[in-house]
Amino acid sequence: MRTVLRRIGTDTRYLLVGFPVSVIFFSLALTGFAAGIGTVVVWIGVPILATTLLVARGMADVERRMLPEVLGRPVPHPRYRPAPENAGWFRRMVNPLTSGQSWLDLLYGIVAFPISVVTFVVAVVWWAGTILGLTYPIYGWIVARIPDNHGLAELLGFGDSVLMEVVFNTVIGLLFALTLPVMLRGAALIQAGLGRAMLTGVAELHERIDDLAQGRAAAVSAEANALRRLERDIHDGPQQRLVSLAMDLSRAQRQLKRDPQAVEEMLSQAITSTRETLDELRALSRGIAPPILTDRGLAPALAALAGRCTIPVELDIQTTGRFAAAIENTVYFVVAESLTNVAKHSHATICTVTLSKAGGVLLLTIGDDGVGGAHTAKGHGLSGLVDRLKAVDGSLAVDSPMGGPTVIVAEVPCG
Repeated sequence: MRTVLRRIGTDTRYLLVGFPVSVIFFSLALTGFAAGIGTVVVWIGVPILATTLLVARGMADVERRMLPEVLGRPVPHPRYRPAPENAGWFRRMVNPLTSGQSWLDLLYGIVAFPISVVTFVVAVVWWAGTILGLTYPIYGWIVARIPDNHGLAELLGFGDSVLMEVVFNTVIGLLFALTLPVMLRGAALIQAGLGRAMLTGVAELHERIDDLAQGRAAAVSAEANALRRLERDIHDGPQQRLVSLAMDLSRAQRQLKRDPQAVEEMLSQAITSTRETLDELRALSRGIAPPILTDRGLAPALAALAGRCTIPVELDIQTTGRFAAAIENTVYFVVAESLTNVAKHSHATICTVTLSKAGGVLLLTIGDDGVGGAHTAKGHGLSGLVDRLKAVDGSLAVDSPMGGPTVIVAEVPCG
């Protein structure tokens, strides 16, 4: 109930305040535009138009400040093109004329006026109907005593008694009161929707482009980091073992005729080294694209990860089906990195991994009862996960106070 009342108050304030703002905006925009266009042939209209656009920008900012409360979310501020650094006074003066958003601000001031008139009337009528109808039992007895006064009930043929007039008007007031939230909300959303489309639509598009650019940069960065780490791991592990193996085999070849027993020991060590190298290569290949993930999907792949972890893992997979390869690889990588971080640093006794789907988002939650202190700063075990998730428009939140426990939540859009 409190939420409904708060929403009614917000929508009413927006509609009532928006009307005088719209009147002022419309008057300044139309007058300035007409004066500027009419005198532009003698150059006087250029500064007039520029000034009008600046005024329209200021009035549009007033509307933009009111939109978040009505829409229930923040709106981006548009990017107005600045004048060049070394521009002269004339170039700076006409700079507002070169910004497309400035012209949209001006157009909004003209287009929004008739809509604000309608929405203002709706708000006033519904509030008047609610207040006058619900309070009619208080003042209706006095109104009925006015000579030659014909009430609404009498005019509609329901009788001329005072009681009937009170009941009839009270019922109307109840109908207005019941429909008041819906009408106010609808009127506010219509007016705010126009403001969002014309005053912030281009800015939202710019933000989306920036997000895509950042996601692409994050993907490139994550891939580069993964390749560098893979190169380092291969150099420090399998490559060194293969070099040692080659040296052992060369030495065995030289001693084959002189000391067969020593060669037998060397070959035994070489076989052991070969197996260890194969194990390391398999472990490295899991971090790239494990076959079980490609062939069978996330659930079996995560189960395999949990089984290899040195800490007990409770796995809860609440979703079925396959997802895009990029999404499955990202979720797998996040779980693999997190479990590795838990095994190395957390000193935990138990770890939980939960994967669920809510709407079009995969929700991955990883928790442990370790010492905490995990974060995504550069140089730490989780530092690459943010870029990995950003590459698929995902997000990562880490809650890991000193002393624990640690909870990692990743959200990945999946369709």
